Amino acid sequence: MTARLRRSVRSRPVNCLDPFLRPAFTLRLSARFARAAGLWEEDQAVGSELLDPLTPHLAARFGQVPALARTPRTVTELPGGLTNRNYKVSTPAGSFVARIWSPGDYLAINRDHEYHNSVAAARAGVGAPVVDYRPQDCLLVMRFIEGRTFGNADVQAPANIPRIARACRALHAGPRFAGDFDMFVIQSRYAAVTAEQGFAVPAGYDALAPQAEAARRALAVRAEPTVPCNNDLLAANFIDDGNQIWLIDYEYSGNNDACFELGNIWGECGLSTDALAELVRAYYGRPLRNKIARAMLLGMVGKYGWTLWGAIQAATSPIEFDFWSWAMERYEGAVAGLTGPGFARMLDDVQRDD
Repeated sequence: MTARLRRSVRSRPVNCLDPFLRPAFTLRLSARFARAAGLWEEDQAVGSELLDPLTPHLAARFGQVPALARTPRTVTELPGGLTNRNYKVSTPAGSFVARIWSPGDYLAINRDHEYHNSVAAARAGVGAPVVDYRPQDCLLVMRFIEGRTFGNADVQAPANIPRIARACRALHAGPRFAGDFDMFVIQSRYAAVTAEQGFAVPAGYDALAPQAEAARRALAVRAEPTVPCNNDLLAANFIDDGNQIWLIDYEYSGNNDACFELGNIWGECGLSTDALAELVRAYYGRPLRNKIARAMLLGMVGKYGWTLWGAIQAATSPIEFDFWSWAMERYEGAVAGLTGPGFARMLDDVQRDD
């Protein structure tokens, strides 16, 4: 992640910006939208089950992976993000997800980091086991996890809060990730892009900069060591197999403050303040006022940063998606938090020792 953030945005076209210009969750798009972006082959139906429907080129890639080469073979193309084509491949060896990306510098995603961190997450016991990685073929293969994908209501359910905390703790206690993720750095990159390219941003956006800086300074007083974080735990990246919750999708993973993970779950999955407090209590084993404040501040800073992502996408993306409304939703959340009556109290609480 760090290497990607250091790349010069100016040297690339606006459609080839840093990977953090796209949080994964918004792009669970229909096949029609994905085809409009040129990311799906017209003869492949998303979600359809086909026996060896693969083009010779794709079949050759799968043939290099022993688990995917066995027959009979059933292939189901899965809906996914803009940077990958995902297939569920079932053979006598089991069921797998074959993740294929386009070569080149479209989003400058560091696939070696994704692979390293996916393996680390699997070793931590919360990520899908990695079966094979063939960067020369733009292919990552993982075990398919049988289970139910969460929606926001599932994340909000009181019975699931401690289970989610348990999964996050396991990930964060696992092997160190490659790369770092710092929303303050990312937000500054976004701001540079919007200024240099002349993209529209929400009215009053820059007026929140002092509050964001105040949050940064307050958070730094009791700085936390970074831990391996997914950084993209929207509801769709939780899978419940009936026994445990799995955390998937490590494109945006990197070492980060654990409270960013908790705050981002709060912000992206619509948790109430009380639910966030319970998530923090379940994660740390006891209620900690400074950690609740830390998670909320980082969640608000996340909304502030992702607002600019939406503004950039609104200006550049060919996808039929209302990115501007999405950006405004995040911006309104950032305004409410960073200018609300509780902000000064959070700045104070985050600097205190519970």
